[in-house]
Amino acid sequence: MSKIAIVFWSGTGNTFSMAQAVENGAKAAGAEVSVFDASEFSADMVAQFDAIAFGCPAMGAEVLEETVFEPMFSSLESALSGKKIALFGSYGWGDGQWMRDWEDRCRAAGANIVTDSVMANGTPGEAVLDDCMNLGRALA
Repeated sequence: MSKIAIVFWSGTGNTFSMAQAVENGAKAAGAEVSVFDASEFSADMVAQFDAIAFGCPAMGAEVLEETVFEPMFSSLESALSGKKIALFGSYGWGDGQWMRDWEDRCRAAGANIVTDSVMANGTPGEAVLDDCMNLGRALA
């Protein structure tokens, strides 16, 4: 059984809903799942998990949330080499550039992005939540 962490930050609840769907998909695939708010996760925890799903909405000029998520993610970026990960998040403007930039950062760190990232424009609908469940299954 694989051990999966879901690490996210949510301001409006949209990314939280997506995290719940990722959790449901991973559990349905038989994984042991631990869910963390970004403020609860640190670099020394990365090695405890076989795979990690990171969730963060776009903020400002399409960047990761800057006060909690970005500092946490920056602190563990170097520990992602060879780690199976997946990314998800919501946005309300722009075209998803924050996600493309985030994927590039993860690849540069040597992370193994195991499935397409999932983005929701605003509140995630049924199709996006299904994609999140599939993201969870892919990590498992």
